Amino acid sequence: QVQLVESGGGLVQAGGSLRLSCAASGRTITSYAMAWFRQAPGKEREFVAAISWSGGRTDYADSVKGRFTTSRDTAKNTVYLQMNSLKPEDTAVYYCATVSGSHYFPRRNEYAYWGQGTQVTVSS
Repeated sequence: QVQLVESGGGLVQAGGSLRLSCAASGRTITSYAMAWFRQAPGKEREFVAAISWSGGRTDYADSVKGRFTTSRDTAKNTVYLQMNSLKPEDTAVYYCATVSGSHYFPRRNEYAYWGQGTQVTVSS
């Protein structure tokens, strides 16, 4: 059974930083792509970032390029999202996600397993 547990959210001022963590169980991140999505109040969930099963490829939404970085610690089976230069429009619930199939880089709409989310609030 796949379980994804996010942590690290909180309240931060604009311009600040946060690092989110996603601990995976029932799934080895060295075999499956992992991603971050977010959903703001009244808006649809949107893609933020992804990292491939090999760790050698990443993908970012245009809105976060140059500010957010996704990485991983294979020993901890954990994926991270480092968020710098945060803006009020980054306020959302952030979700970790993974796919059903292994050893490929999925399209953004292929993620099938989700964590419970962690709230990020950026104040102005």
